[in-house]
Amino acid sequence: MALGKLPYKQLRILLKAHLVLREDPETAKLIRELKQARRRGYLTPAELERICRWKSPRAIHHIKQNSAARVRTATWRALATPSERRRLETLMSLDGVSVAMASAILTLLNPRRYGVIDIRVWQLLYGMGAVTKNPSGVGFSFDHWHQFLMIVRQFAEEFHVSARDIERSLFSAHQAYQKGTLYAR
Repeated sequence: MALGKLPYKQLRILLKAHLVLREDPETAKLIRELKQARRRGYLTPAELERICRWKSPRAIHHIKQNSAARVRTATWRALATPSERRRLETLMSLDGVSVAMASAILTLLNPRRYGVIDIRVWQLLYGMGAVTKNPSGVGFSFDHWHQFLMIVRQFAEEFHVSARDIERSLFSAHQAYQKGTLYAR
C-alpha cells in the first residue's frame, strides 16, 4: 500500500483535520463552464473531452472514438435516470469511460452530490477501515463506487459541505500521508 501510518483512528476526525473547501481554480472554471451542459441535460463531445483531459488525458484517444450522437444520447440518459447504477453504466457505455471517469463526469456536472473515485481516496478509505475490499484501489466496480458515494455523501451532509469537498479532502489527506509509489509494481 502506498499509504503511511495514519495518525487518526476515525475518518470523521481525519476529515475535520484535512477539510479542503477551496476548489482548484482550473477545476472551478471547468465546473462553471459545464453548468450549461447540466441545464441542457447532456454533454457535447468537446465537453466530454475537456472532462477527460482533466481526469485522465491518457484516455483521450478512446474518448474521441465516440460520435456526437453517442455522447449526447448516453450522457442525456445518464443524467435523466434516477438510478445511480443506470447512471454509471450508461456513462461507461462510452468508449474510454471507466468507473473513475464516469465519477469525474458526474462530479464536474454536480459537485454537490458527487466526488471522483480514484486510487488515492480509496486507499485512504481502506486505510481508515471505511471500506474493506480492494486495498490497492484499482479496478473499480459499481459496488465500489456506490460505497464510496455513500461515504462522501454522509460526511458532506454531516459537515454541511459538498461531496466534492469531502472527496478532495480525502485526496489531499492521502497526499499528506503517502509513502512510496502510488501504483505498486
